[in-house]
Amino acid sequence: MSALTQQSAQNIAGCAAPDQSAPLPASVDLNKETVISGVVDVDGQPVSGAYVRLLDASGEFTAEVVTSPEGVFRFFAAPGTWTLRALARAGEGSTEVTAAVGQNTVSVTLSD
Repeated sequence: MSALTQQSAQNIAGCAAPDQSAPLPASVDLNKETVISGVVDVDGQPVSGAYVRLLDASGEFTAEVVTSPEGVFRFFAAPGTWTLRALARAGEGSTEVTAAVGQNTVSVTLSD
C-alpha cells in the first residue's frame, strides 16, 4: 500500500463514515430506498480522500462523506433533485442529479 493510499485509508477511518466502497447492506431495499453513489475523478482517474457534500434543492447542506481509495462515495437520500459538490487537493467539481427510488449512479469530475 502506497503512503498516499495509507493516508487516504486513515482519513476515511478517522471520519467515522462507513466504507464507501463496501457493497450495499442486504437490508437495503432498492424498491423503497434512494441511493446516490458514484466516483469522483480528475482526468479520468479516481480521487481518494475527496470530500463530497450532498446539497438539497435549495442548496442547503445535508450530508458529507469522504471518498474511498477508489474514489467512491454513497448517500442514502430521498427522491428529488440534489447537488453533489466535491472538494480535494486536485480541485473541485459539482453535478446535479435527479434521484429516483433505487440506485442512482453519477460521477463528479474535478477541475482546478
